[in-house]
Amino acid sequence: MFRRRRNQGAADELDEGATSTDEFEPGAEDAARQSLPPAPRPEGPWDATELQDAAEGRVDLGGLLVPAVQGMELRVEVAGDAIVAATVVLGQSSIALQAFAAPRTEGLWGEIRAEIASSITQQGGTVDELEGTLGWELRAQIPVPLPNGSSGVQQVRFVGCDGPRWFLRGVIAGQGAAQPQTAEVLENVFRSTVVVRGEGPMAPRDPIVLQLPDDAQMVPDGTGGAAEPAAPQEEPSRFSGSAALNPFERGPEITEVR
Repeated sequence: MFRRRRNQGAADELDEGATSTDEFEPGAEDAARQSLPPAPRPEGPWDATELQDAAEGRVDLGGLLVPAVQGMELRVEVAGDAIVAATVVLGQSSIALQAFAAPRTEGLWGEIRAEIASSITQQGGTVDELEGTLGWELRAQIPVPLPNGSSGVQQVRFVGCDGPRWFLRGVIAGQGAAQPQTAEVLENVFRSTVVVRGEGPMAPRDPIVLQLPDDAQMVPDGTGGAAEPAAPQEEPSRFSGSAALNPFERGPEITEVR
């Protein structure tokens, strides 16, 4: 079930039965919101052209400049021969970052939220759409298999931002998703991330490819490859974040920032 609600404060929980909700019924209002131009970004995330020294204090991954935070682990996700996403792990929380090309005049986040919600509900999960500290976001409960063979539920937050010819998606997992009030550092990582779109032609929704920094420490994940999450019955949207649901077990390359 996909429900929408307004922001009720940072302590909102997914299972809060007293919150008034409405069933999601796509209509003219939703279609209009999905085609809105990119919103202003007074606090970031940033385009590389908007900062004088964008690389300062950030890890250079080519298409993304990720802020360096004390004690974090920065893990990358590989698709074929390309690095397409980076995950910042801090304690028991994480945020996976992925940037995509976007149209010049229209934002993607409204449309992508609907796709993510549809993908999750088809898997038997539930999704709430609400206005949080990073703007409109999705808070989802996704069915996952447990090591003992039973089924469990994982809480995940999907956040996004439309920039000039790019879209940045963040997937918050772990404690930062189960207890959103503890995710301030991860939210600041999202706001402080810089997207390096480049001037070359790209089709909308194509991932902006990343690269490892020159001084990266290559650490295998210990399994001969990246850990794979459980595959859904139907092929998910590339924006559904399924690859980021096990951030504490992924690899294969890890850069530590102390």
